[in-house]
Amino acid sequence: MTSLENVNGTDRDVSGPGWRSQRLLLAADGAGYSLHDTVMEAGTETYMHYVHHIEAVYCISGQAELINEETKEVHQLGPGTLYVLDRHDPHTFRALTEVRNVCVFTPALTGQETHDASGAYPSAADMTDA
Repeated sequence: MTSLENVNGTDRDVSGPGWRSQRLLLAADGAGYSLHDTVMEAGTETYMHYVHHIEAVYCISGQAELINEETKEVHQLGPGTLYVLDRHDPHTFRALTEVRNVCVFTPALTGQETHDASGAYPSAADMTDA
């Protein structure tokens, strides 16, 4: 068992431009997926393209837009909204207010991943080679 309080300030507390991800479950925990409590700052836009992972995101608070970069569809996100990027969709997350999400990745992240120039997290094999 763990809590955000236990993760706060540890190597499972990872941030980048406009976001902070507190990673409650990781590959080393053996669940087969990782689970993150992620906050996106108001006014930020983050391009992501998870070519190595499937992502499911459940919005707890805030307002955002998800833009599918292939179709240019814009989806409104708010509390109670779930989206799944199961086709490795390139997308932009636009936080209209501060947004808090619960994110699930499969395969599980190892812990210190941040977005590369293409918007992806590296594969698990790339992380173990690093």
